Amino acid sequence: MPMKYLFFFISSFVFSQQTQFVDFKTVLGKIHINPTDRAVSGDVQYDFDVLKPIDTIKIDAQNMTFYNLKLNGKEVNYSNTQKQLQIIFPFKKGKNTLIFTYSATPKQTLYFVGSEEKDNLQIWTQGQGKYTSHWFPSFDDVNEKVIFNLDISFKNEYQVICNGKLDLKSELGGFSIWNYRMQQPMSSYLLMLAIGKFEKQTQLSHSGIPLAMYYKPKDQSRFETTYRYSKTMFDFLEKEIGVKYPWEIYKQVPVRDFLYAGMENTSATLFSTRYVVDSIGFVDRSYTNVNAHELAHQWFGDLVTAESSTHHWLQEGFATYYALLAEKEVYGEDYFYSKLYESAQQLKFASRTDTIPVLNPKASSLTFYQKGAWALFALQEALGEKNFKKAVKSYLKKYSFKSVNTQDFFAEIKKVSSYDLNKFSKVWLESSAFNTQEANSLLEKNNATKVFLEVDKLRNTTFLDKKDFFTKVMQSDVYFTIKQAILNQIKKEKFDDKKELLLLALQTNNLQIRQAVATNLSNIPENFRMNYESLLDDKSYQTQEIALFTLWNNFPSKRFQYLDKAKNWIGFNDYNLRNLWLSLVLSTPNYVEHKEELINELIGYSSINYEATTRQNALENLITFQLVNDTVLKNLVNATTHHMWQFSKFGRDTIRKLLKNNERRVSFERILPDLNESERFQLDRLLKE
Repeated sequence: MPMKYLFFFISSFVFSQQTQFVDFKTVLGKIHINPTDRAVSGDVQYDFDVLKPIDTIKIDAQNMTFYNLKLNGKEVNYSNTQKQLQIIFPFKKGKNTLIFTYSATPKQTLYFVGSEEKDNLQIWTQGQGKYTSHWFPSFDDVNEKVIFNLDISFKNEYQVICNGKLDLKSELGGFSIWNYRMQQPMSSYLLMLAIGKFEKQTQLSHSGIPLAMYYKPKDQSRFETTYRYSKTMFDFLEKEIGVKYPWEIYKQVPVRDFLYAGMENTSATLFSTRYVVDSIGFVDRSYTNVNAHELAHQWFGDLVTAESSTHHWLQEGFATYYALLAEKEVYGEDYFYSKLYESAQQLKFASRTDTIPVLNPKASSLTFYQKGAWALFALQEALGEKNFKKAVKSYLKKYSFKSVNTQDFFAEIKKVSSYDLNKFSKVWLESSAFNTQEANSLLEKNNATKVFLEVDKLRNTTFLDKKDFFTKVMQSDVYFTIKQAILNQIKKEKFDDKKELLLLALQTNNLQIRQAVATNLSNIPENFRMNYESLLDDKSYQTQEIALFTLWNNFPSKRFQYLDKAKNWIGFNDYNLRNLWLSLVLSTPNYVEHKEELINELIGYSSINYEATTRQNALENLITFQLVNDTVLKNLVNATTHHMWQFSKFGRDTIRKLLKNNERRVSFERILPDLNESERFQLDRLLKE
């Protein structure tokens, strides 16, 4: 971040290098969260060592107000730039204590979701990058690691979750004070807070670490399926990495409308409620990969942190690779290689246009995550498992609670092997190309992947020339992803040509393969109708959704039958099947006499009472089936103000399309006065485009 404010007192050192002059050791924050005003306030005490004389020290603080600031018990000059709190003093080498009071109304990073009135309030943070400074005075520089201790006060009936171990919980009036303590330092972006009406179950890892797994009371029946492999993967990763889990406790908390799949805050992962699933939802939305990925980050990212975004692969590449290893422990070797094959295909295709290599701060997520993981897989295969593990263990131990770069990691490899790291780096980290040749040779060590590669080679071969081979594969016990790949490859072939393969696929009784059949056909011949109808009974909400719509669309005379079958379906926790059923019912003449109640139910799913995914599903269906009134339009405008960028973008893009119709434009103009300030701002801007 460029320095925007200059003062006479400030020395010439660059702020990004503050860690060379100052070492912040610990912080105690006594904070209060106000959900009514969406504000945070509190008292803060920082203890720090001055390493070299300096005349200005900064703490990152976005749009905060400060009071009662004292350095070592005395008032001191300071400047609030609205981006930084800058303490102006001729600091000499030695220990110091800084105390102050602050308040803020964050526009991001601290999110208030739901409301107390509707009894669905959740408050949570997402500080990835350098955003914690929006709600707590801290450090955007990842290289400044601090022991964070927070005392958080909130209403008694809520659970408050933070990094570290709960040292004490006390009550004061209608409020509880939760005292969380850390023993080791971490980067500020990993500081977290989550508040809501949660319950939890705790298991002990093999090494004795408490694994606290949270859930909403209504989701108690989904606990087992959501957290199915948590302990298994925790025990595996501790053993595989060879370094004890670095923190005192590990917590996992699902939160509403989370911005990403998950976030590896130190000792406390937050993840999206879309992964809270029952046994049927587990087929398509298992938390397993996200669970393993965020857990791996507790070592790769939290314990040892990349010093800059240039070396981001040391976090995401490692987390992706070790998550795959954990999944291999759960699902087997064929799964592991199929995922590597899948990412190799993505990387090969992307490299045609993506020219930014791994060691570049502007690299894509695909590059940091998947190519980074592939680099580690190639490296482990080259070094041998024993040497690779030895180097990783040494690397983590040497740089525990510190920041690192790629050369630091390489230095530990050089201790166990004479492998040519310069060549490795040029091929895997500095080149934008993907080394398909080496990747394929590594993949071919797995028998299933050999077949996968054979199937892929036939992509441009005529159907008749590959049909016999595909039939043989479909009849074999080869891993299911290969059969999926065959079905994807023949998607555009004539039905009569591929019918035999589709029937064989259905006969596998594998849910994923059968789902590939569901997506393979948009037009269903009558002679295949009954076969396709069997998909409605599959224990997969995703398959049922695809099959119900496709059958309803293909066979108007059977619509009543299909709707009767699906009338009690709900689906995932985003009501995907219920949403679709309502849309189809309302688009089927004479199925029901009185539609008002059903219309209101579907419109209700598009309101602020539901999560963004549910709302978007409902809005898409309402617009697709032309069930649009002023309430729908208002809910659509509200979407443009949502904190999830994917949902707000959907809202804006959809409104832009609707505004091309003059009648819709008039409708939007009519509702403008009924909107709140932020909604009016967004709609007015779109109307003027």
